[in-house]
Amino acid sequence: MAQRLQMATKIKETQIDISDKTFKEKVLEASKDTPVVVDFWAEWCMPCLMLSPTLESFAQDYKGKFILAKANIDDVPENAGKYKIQGIPAVKMFKNGKIVAEFIGAIPEYLIKEWLDKNL
Repeated sequence: MAQRLQMATKIKETQIDISDKTFKEKVLEASKDTPVVVDFWAEWCMPCLMLSPTLESFAQDYKGKFILAKANIDDVPENAGKYKIQGIPAVKMFKNGKIVAEFIGAIPEYLIKEWLDKNL
């Protein structure tokens, strides 16, 4: 149990939660230094809940090569509209304030790794 708690704590350190108020600073500005992978999700979305642990695990494994930003679409309606989020989970990678790669849906772990390796 303690080991799981330690792992959960480490995973939390590699990700941030964002809102419309913090999107510009924590995603657009931060992506000028480090790529930011934004996971647009919702609590009621089962595929989102299935994808989330995989993204969190990769954020931990890649040790700072990217920031995982969790964007609950109920908390980011302005940016969900701006980035035309029509289906979730929607994952977008930002570099220098712009989207450089994206995918929609709960894709297999090996495809996420390929996507990260190709775009980082």
